[in-house]
Amino acid sequence: MPRPVHFEIPADNVDRAANFYRQVFDWELQKWEGPMEYWLVNTGPSDQPGINGGLMPRQNPGQLVVNTIDVPDIDEFQAKIEKNGGEIVVPKMAVPGVGWTLYFKDTEGNIFSLMQEDLSAK
Repeated sequence: MPRPVHFEIPADNVDRAANFYRQVFDWELQKWEGPMEYWLVNTGPSDQPGINGGLMPRQNPGQLVVNTIDVPDIDEFQAKIEKNGGEIVVPKMAVPGVGWTLYFKDTEGNIFSLMQEDLSAK
C-alpha cells in the first residue's frame, strides 16, 4: 500500500526557515548535492515513527507544503489519478540518482507528489 514518505516545505527565505525548524524542533537540515536548490530535513531517528522531508525556495506565491507518496509504478498511479478525477499539475520528471516524481491535484484541490524509486533516473 503506498504511503507518505516525504514532505516539502517551500520558503521565501530558506535560511530563516531552516533556522526556525532547527531552533523549534531541533531538526537537522543539510544542503542536497543535487541539481536544484534543496535542503534535506531529518526530523528524527529512523527507528521512530515519522517521515523526513525537504526545504526549498518557494516557486510561486500560493505554493503550499506538499506530501510525497511512494509508489511502485508512477505511470500506473498517474493513470489511476486521472481516471478517478485527479489532475497532473507537474508532469513526470527524473530526480537524478533518486527516481521519478510528478505532482498532482486530488479531487479536492490538494497537491501531492508521487515518487517511484529508481537510482538510475536521469
